[in-house]
Amino acid sequence: MLRAITAAAAVFIAGAGIAFAAGDAEHPHDHPFSFDSPVGAYDMGAVQRGYQVYQQVCANCHGMDHLAYRHLGERGAPFALYMVRNEETAELEPHVGKPAHGGQFVDVTENAYVRAIAAGVTVTDVDPNSGQPVDRPGRISDRFRSPFPNEIAARASNGGAYPPDLSVITAARHGGADYIYALLTGYTGASEGTLYENPYFPGRMIAMPPPLIEGAVPYADPETPQTVEQYSADVTHFLQWASDPHMEERKKLGIVVLAFLIVLSGLLYLSYKQIWRNESH
Repeated sequence: MLRAITAAAAVFIAGAGIAFAAGDAEHPHDHPFSFDSPVGAYDMGAVQRGYQVYQQVCANCHGMDHLAYRHLGERGAPFALYMVRNEETAELEPHVGKPAHGGQFVDVTENAYVRAIAAGVTVTDVDPNSGQPVDRPGRISDRFRSPFPNEIAARASNGGAYPPDLSVITAARHGGADYIYALLTGYTGASEGTLYENPYFPGRMIAMPPPLIEGAVPYADPETPQTVEQYSADVTHFLQWASDPHMEERKKLGIVVLAFLIVLSGLLYLSYKQIWRNESH
C-alpha cells in the first residue's frame, strides 16, 4: 500500500510539473489561415510551397511516417494532376493542383510530378537476392523517407532530443496550426547551452534551434516573400493538410447535411401545422 501511494504521488508530482511547464507557455495568437472558417479551404499554392520548405529544411530532422509520396498526387492533394482544356487552342494541358473549373483527374500512378518527387529521394531497401541493404530511387508507394534509421540515432544527432514525427503534428498539439506557426516565428534569439528560448514552447526553452532563416528556401515565384513568417505560414499550411487531407470534403458534406436538416425541419413544422390545425392546444 505504501509503495502504491508513493508511486501515485510521484505520478501526480510529475503531472503537476508538466502542467506547470505547459502553463508557463504563451498562448499562440490567431493567424488568418485560409482553412480556419467553416467554409475555408486549403491554399494549394501555400501547401506546395510548404512541402518545399519541409523537404529542404524540416525533413533533415523530422519524418512523416504516415504519409506516402502517392498521397501528394491524390484528389485534393497539392500535386494532384488534372488535364484542363485550353480555351484558346482547345487542347488538353496538364495542370498541377485542382483547377478552378472542370479538369480531368489523372491517376497518381500516371502523375509525372509525383513520380519525380519520389524518384528524387534515395531509399534504403533490401536486395531480394543477397539480403543486403541497397539504395534505390524512391517510388510513389514509399513512405516519406525518415532522416534517421531509429530513435537512438535521432537522439544522438540532436543532443539527446527526439524530433517528433510531423504527420499529424497540428492535430497532436494544443493550438493546432496557430501553435506551429507561433513556435516557428517565436524564437527570441536568447539561448542557454543547447536550449533556445521560445515563449510558445512549454517551459519556454526548446532543444530545436531556429530552423528557418530568410532566403533559405528559394521560391519559384519571385513575388512571394522569402521571409521566416512566409516560410512558417507555408509549412504550417502543408502540415495542416497532412494532418487532415480530407478537410474540404468533410466541410462540403457538412454544409449539405445542414441544408438537408434545415429543409427537413421546415417540412416537419409544416406537417405539424397541417395535422394539428383544427385541434386546440
